[in-house]
Amino acid sequence: MTPGNELIFLSLGGSGEIGMNLNLYGCQGKWVMVDLGITFEDSAAPGADLVLPDTAFIEERRDDLLGIVLTHGHEDHIGAIPYLAADLGVPLYATPFTAGLIRGKLEEEGIAGRLDLHVIGEDESFALGPFGFRYVPLAHSIPEGNALVIDTPYGRIFHTGDWKLDEAPQIGVPATAEQLRAIGDEGVLALVCDSTNVFNPEPSGSEGSVKADLLAAVDAAKGRVLVTTFASNAARLHTLGEVARLSGRQLCVAGRSLDRIIGVAKSCGYLRDFPPLLDFDSIMDVPANRAMIVATGGQGEPRAALARVAFDQHPISLGEGDTVIFSSKQIPGNEIAIGRIQNALAEKGVEMITEKQAHVHVSGHPGRPELVAMYGWIRPEIVVPVHGELRHMSEQAKLALSQGVPRAILQKNGDIVRLAPDGPKKIGETATGRLVLDGDVILPVNGATMNERRKLMVNGHMSVGIALGGKGLVGAPDIRSQGVPVEEERAAFLEEAEDAVRRIVGQRKRGGDLEALREALRIGVRRVATQWTGKKPVVDVTIVEV
Repeated sequence: MTPGNELIFLSLGGSGEIGMNLNLYGCQGKWVMVDLGITFEDSAAPGADLVLPDTAFIEERRDDLLGIVLTHGHEDHIGAIPYLAADLGVPLYATPFTAGLIRGKLEEEGIAGRLDLHVIGEDESFALGPFGFRYVPLAHSIPEGNALVIDTPYGRIFHTGDWKLDEAPQIGVPATAEQLRAIGDEGVLALVCDSTNVFNPEPSGSEGSVKADLLAAVDAAKGRVLVTTFASNAARLHTLGEVARLSGRQLCVAGRSLDRIIGVAKSCGYLRDFPPLLDFDSIMDVPANRAMIVATGGQGEPRAALARVAFDQHPISLGEGDTVIFSSKQIPGNEIAIGRIQNALAEKGVEMITEKQAHVHVSGHPGRPELVAMYGWIRPEIVVPVHGELRHMSEQAKLALSQGVPRAILQKNGDIVRLAPDGPKKIGETATGRLVLDGDVILPVNGATMNERRKLMVNGHMSVGIALGGKGLVGAPDIRSQGVPVEEERAAFLEEAEDAVRRIVGQRKRGGDLEALREALRIGVRRVATQWTGKKPVVDVTIVEV
């Protein structure tokens, strides 16, 4: 599929799901990519570290790909760059803070010299073939959240990225209503828009509004205070720095991602008044009522700082009379992991405060009133909902139409949509999928390795080893099992499996086919396991002829 004299939109990630954003625009034979992100959890990929979008479609057309433009620095928008961008072989474009995060990732992977990273200033425009780009600052829960104005011969796109409206954003200066209205005055073909919080009837709330309740909670605490928040939310870090200063507490941060964000933020001129930081040993020497820690791990991540503190695997310790403040939203799907940590903290006598008890968090995505305001300012001919599950995107399409937007289209990953001329219209589809980073190897989530691992995880494994001589079995079969749910009667189970092996070998004709014997043994041992457990373990058979 090569775009002709038309404007094409194609999502390979982030449409029909929240996370793993990858969007393509096509025009006059060329493509540009907007964002290249990851997601973290996939039950179909046990043991995998990260989940990446499958870029096969654009890899096959890499000669026509002009560049990758990044809206902001969240992992679901830039996290796949170290693993996939080098193979695409095109330059990257980002504002200074986002570029700093990307540069750190590339250096960590040892590939900084293989990619051309262009840093784009706030007032700069740039062109890639038939596409013209300009960043428009919008508020979000990370510095330098941006929309993109994308000019093409077939109309203008306003691609929001992740955004919200915020009258007191703490860091950065987002575009005003007047500036956004001016963009709409020039004419916008399509608004490609964040759908995450479309079901929220209220505005997301200002970052500045959480300071009072955070300060009140910290002031009321009698012992140590640990606050967990999203590491990338530098505006929240700014607020927490002020809270520490106003409450008279010394500050420590725990978590590599926090160290990285603070370092990049300071290099870009943010967090200039952030308090000096103590190390772990020093914060534990400070009187408990004068100590405050900011830590990663509010989503229950097992290797993050909060989990390690909760399970006594960290130099920082908490106990009776201490307080943990969850200055973050509980992401759906993380309830069990978060509950596990909260239960461990409760057992220690630690007090906990979440957004349900106090106003200690605001979202970085627009509620319905903010979406309606954006429709009024931009006045697009078309709304293309993205960044949401199908229910979110469907609801945004309905909302846009109810507010007078002439057209909207519900698309999902893999749908090839012509925006102009005569759009929006789905004109085709392409295969999409997920890759996983498993150790140092990138694999398809539905490939042989993950299929085998899922079978092992569900059913367990058995191995059968026999020595075969001219008169049949030589010695006893060696049968072992892992993950097969037999414990107290394990010896009897293995004895019955051994009887099955002896019976099958005894029924074989001398000189018979070894592969047929191997398959008969596999089926016979698995049948014993199924009769005992209801499971069908993976059975491997080794035959040695002696």
